[in-house]
Amino acid sequence: MALKPWYKVVTPREDLREGKPLDAAEFAVHLDQVRDGRAPADYQNPERFFERTYLTQNLTALAAEVIRRLSGIKTETSAVFNMATQFGGGKTHALTLLYHLAKNGPSSNKWVGVDKLLAKAGVRSVPQTATAIFVGTEFDSLIGRGGNDGTPIRKTPWGEIAFQLAGEQGLALVAEHENKMIAPAGDVIRRLLPKGKPCLILFDELMNYVSRNRKSGLSAQLYDFLHNLSETARGEDNMVLVVSIPASELEMTAEDQSDYDRLKKLLDRLGKAVIISAEAETSEIIRRRLFEWDPRAVSADGRVMLTRDAIQVCNEYADWVVDHRQQIPGWFPVDHAREVFAATYPFHPMVLSVFERKWQALPRFQQTRGILRLLALWVARAYQEGFKGAHRDPLISLGTAPLDDPLFRAAVFEQLGEPRLEGAVTADICGKKDSFAVRLDNEAVDTIRKAHLHRKVATVIFFESNGGQLRGEATVPEIRLAVAEPELDIGNVEMALEALESSCFFLSVERNRYRFSLTPNLNKLLADRRASIQADKIDERVRSEIQKVFTEGNGIKPIFFPEKSNQIPDRPALTLVVLSPEHSMQDKKTLELIESMTREYGTSARTFKSALIWAVADTDASLKEEARKALAWEDIRSEQDELRLDESQKRQLAENLKKAQRDLKECVWRSYKNVALLGKDNTIRVVDLGLVHSSAADTMVALILNRLRQDGDVEEGVSPNFLVRNWPPAFKEWSTKAVRDAFFASPQFPRLLNVESIKETIARGVSSELIAYVGKSADGSYEPFYFGVSIAASDVEFSEDMFIITAEEARKHIEPPKLTNLVISPQDVLIEPGKKHTFMARGLDQHDREIAVTDIVWRATGGTIDQDGVFQAGQDEGTFVIIATVGTVSGQARVNITRRGVMPPPPPPPPSPGPTRLSWSGDVPPQKWMNFYTKVLSKFAVGKGLKISINIQVTQEEGISVQKIEETKIALRELGLKDEVEIS
Repeated sequence: MALKPWYKVVTPREDLREGKPLDAAEFAVHLDQVRDGRAPADYQNPERFFERTYLTQNLTALAAEVIRRLSGIKTETSAVFNMATQFGGGKTHALTLLYHLAKNGPSSNKWVGVDKLLAKAGVRSVPQTATAIFVGTEFDSLIGRGGNDGTPIRKTPWGEIAFQLAGEQGLALVAEHENKMIAPAGDVIRRLLPKGKPCLILFDELMNYVSRNRKSGLSAQLYDFLHNLSETARGEDNMVLVVSIPASELEMTAEDQSDYDRLKKLLDRLGKAVIISAEAETSEIIRRRLFEWDPRAVSADGRVMLTRDAIQVCNEYADWVVDHRQQIPGWFPVDHAREVFAATYPFHPMVLSVFERKWQALPRFQQTRGILRLLALWVARAYQEGFKGAHRDPLISLGTAPLDDPLFRAAVFEQLGEPRLEGAVTADICGKKDSFAVRLDNEAVDTIRKAHLHRKVATVIFFESNGGQLRGEATVPEIRLAVAEPELDIGNVEMALEALESSCFFLSVERNRYRFSLTPNLNKLLADRRASIQADKIDERVRSEIQKVFTEGNGIKPIFFPEKSNQIPDRPALTLVVLSPEHSMQDKKTLELIESMTREYGTSARTFKSALIWAVADTDASLKEEARKALAWEDIRSEQDELRLDESQKRQLAENLKKAQRDLKECVWRSYKNVALLGKDNTIRVVDLGLVHSSAADTMVALILNRLRQDGDVEEGVSPNFLVRNWPPAFKEWSTKAVRDAFFASPQFPRLLNVESIKETIARGVSSELIAYVGKSADGSYEPFYFGVSIAASDVEFSEDMFIITAEEARKHIEPPKLTNLVISPQDVLIEPGKKHTFMARGLDQHDREIAVTDIVWRATGGTIDQDGVFQAGQDEGTFVIIATVGTVSGQARVNITRRGVMPPPPPPPPSPGPTRLSWSGDVPPQKWMNFYTKVLSKFAVGKGLKISINIQVTQEEGISVQKIEETKIALRELGLKDEVEIS
């Protein structure tokens, strides 16, 4: 269930609801105005006055004792009271209460709280009493009072008192004392007192009168008059003298202080000192003075009873405090939190607590009047803003103080005695659109922004540190408690403090203690210094920091900030290119630049375009800003002696400088989150590394390589099987140089982190009989030849004269030749009887290579043949078989014996060997190229004599781009072919 805003639970008094301008004077009662009927209704109307007055313990005791004494009871009573409490401590309010009681007598019995006073006094009714009032700030002895209003003129305090008590007859009794300005003695004073009637005489603001009349001698006579009047009151049964002496100590001269001490000693000796308000009762006084309460909701002890909605709010806040007892000040009574919140509702306890704990010791602070003045302005503003929808706070908390209101600020500065704090408040808290706390709230996440947490925290710090006065600091536990509210994430308070610390100009921080003061802090120095940092120094620092972050790692030395393609080497090795931050991903031309420099090397086409990996900044704005900040801190450090920084500021400077340098480094990591490289589709592909920070890897280079390894774009090495699977079909022998180059020229191949790993791959392939590593002699033989043997990777070299061949080809050169076929030539012979013919036998091994043969055994099915293959035909005609045998291998030929002229019909001719040359020309559609190779060319690829000549013609109406032409040339070079193409 949502908590109700305070302004829907309690109602401020009418003038506060209407937002009328308020002045501290409205909370300062003028007894003269009350007596003359000129005071505001809250003070003039006695019933209304008592409804809004909380009878504190001391006020109850004073009023009861006065009533008792006026009723003629002298036991446990005093006739003289000295209200010598702090300026603004509620003294005149107490005098007004006594005046209303005495003036109205029994009529006051029915007023709110009077029954409590009567019970305390032990009497049934307030006696009707003669009253006299003297207010030092109002009475002027030079001009006097009266004379032009139908009343006789009075020029002395005793003349004024005499006239109020006994009219013109009383004034006549002291006429001589008036003329000679001499205080009357006790005998005269007793003649002034009304017969058979109680008498109450009230003095207020005496020091003002004393100070003004010191030179005329009246101040000394006033002392004598008070002395005589006090002695008289002590001797009477139903007379009371109540005196309020002090003025503000800040306004006293040395003579004032001397007279003050003299009067105080007199009254303390003859009477009783009184303190009106106690700290524990301040909250109830304020509630009764600022809000309208149903008299039926006031308890027997005079305290306001809260509604169910108010109690729910108090309980919810108290539960938060209990849950976070370890994070709030130890002095707060957590176990009685509900009672504390209920006692101050609708204010948060810290609102009143800060005045009691800290502000009351300020020289200018007027305890009751000062608090009431500030809170009245506060309540008026908060009430109007609440109904306008700006705030829905369940309590009026310290952080919601309307410091953006000039009238309220002026009242605060008046109490602090330091109007120069205006700049600190408006710059750091509120009062301007660009005040730091306001700006931070607007930029924060929803939970903090809606709670106005930065402004609340800053306002709490201001009140708790009270402008550098007594205990000029706000602790973190105090801040937490002051902004405490249900559902508050306490971690957000620390976040707000950190943001304020890094932004505010007048906020000082030392050991988690915060203070607003007049002295600009390091942030202000930073802001001023940042404006003077030159752009070229910023760019230089940014580039320097980027180079530090991209330190050489994993054998890769980055290429920094190229502007032309020929600044990037074209080599078969993985190359990391770090673009300058100006070429960021925010610039649409950046990818075009990368595309161009990937494919070009100066005026030529780049061969090893797949070798390039690009590191690209997301934006350069944050980098420049962090560099500017670091440079500014460094400048301040270099001038710290001239700036006269104190030890605390020097420590903060060291911390801020270290943090700025760390932030700049982290900004490089965060900014260079984009990697670009040539994809398998031969277009530039961008990889977003996500949220990057320095703890993710030892170096930025390592981070990039780790990600590319995960994606399969970079490999530590490849297996020998990879080479076999990706063997170029046109190659019988593949040079090691071409093998190496393929990994950095073709995007179909993975990029190798270490080019030397190819040597390891070849060595492993040789030992596992997957490939052979060979050299090629001038006669075409392989020398050296490594296959199925252990070979060190260091023995492998990248060269156009060294090759790898497939296992199938290698085996042809390592198996012992074995006779598998005998070929006899000629195959068919026509011969006459008795004639001779020599036959030859040629041996072939298992790979159809010629092999020397010996010990051939010849035989014939007709005629004779010797061991040299010489055949002699016999006389019998016919077809006979010549057989040559070596071991188990044999071959055959045929011989026909016939006489000339009587030739038998020739035997059917042997199968023709067919044509020796085949050629074809024609157009092959691109989609059938692979089928053409498989079904046509592959039949002849295993033998000798296949020669392929290709004539390629490409015609495109839209034209062939320079890029495609260069790619074609590169592809031809990769295949070991000429890259000369004709264009027109």
